[in-house]
Amino acid sequence: MSTKPAQPQVFASLAGAGRVWAVGAVRGEAGCLATLHEELRGRIEVGDRLVYLGNFLGVGPDVSGTVDDMLRFRRELLATPGFCASSIVYLRGAQEEMWRRFLELQFAQSPGEVLDWMLGQGVAATLLGYGADPEAARRVCRDGPLGITRFTSAVRAAMHARPGHGELMISLRRAAYAPEGDLLLVAAGVDPTRPLSEQGDTLWWGSGYFATISEPFDRFARVVRGDDRGRRGPGMGTHTATLDGGCGYGGALHAACFTPDGRPVDWIQI
Repeated sequence: MSTKPAQPQVFASLAGAGRVWAVGAVRGEAGCLATLHEELRGRIEVGDRLVYLGNFLGVGPDVSGTVDDMLRFRRELLATPGFCASSIVYLRGAQEEMWRRFLELQFAQSPGEVLDWMLGQGVAATLLGYGADPEAARRVCRDGPLGITRFTSAVRAAMHARPGHGELMISLRRAAYAPEGDLLLVAAGVDPTRPLSEQGDTLWWGSGYFATISEPFDRFARVVRGDDRGRRGPGMGTHTATLDGGCGYGGALHAACFTPDGRPVDWIQI
């Protein structure tokens, strides 16, 4: 087996996991996530790990409520003997990456164009979730860097005013892996022509290669992703799994459970 990455600030190690639960893209559907958590309460066991595969922000009607419920369930698990902080991992998806870039919009070369693109990709819902007006954001782009900075600073403050939200965004990881096994979890995809350490933003923007993976990637027996930008639905391949049921776009929310060697053992659809 290849050497697994040892960069805890970038990749999350699921060392000692009995099983690994992975939650697909939620995209601001707080009600679906709350229902999934209700179902998960009866299935998650001490020794399991829980990984949210990114894209919990954006698109849907209740972004801040989604983050609140993720944090609420985390507190509940941490109050259970046998669970610790490393038992729960949050990955960076495209929505979280766009949100990070929005909060630094004043540094963009063409902020108006960048903002228009991001708003159309789901960032508008995240802005609304933190009490900001997407049209006001468009207007401040005409005021130059100082006006944009005032606006993004106010939005950042609104995010940090929600307990735990800012800390969660800081905790995001690029990928998670089981060091004793052969399981890799990512937000959207991998490029099989490059090792994991060189994937960069492919991990959250996805790769057209994912559906063609027919052998272990970097010797991981299975790669699990939460977002398929092609919206082709969930599926289980020989060496891959996709947990995107279209949540946020009128579809279902999915979660699946795997052994550290990549074998699927349970599945939830909400």
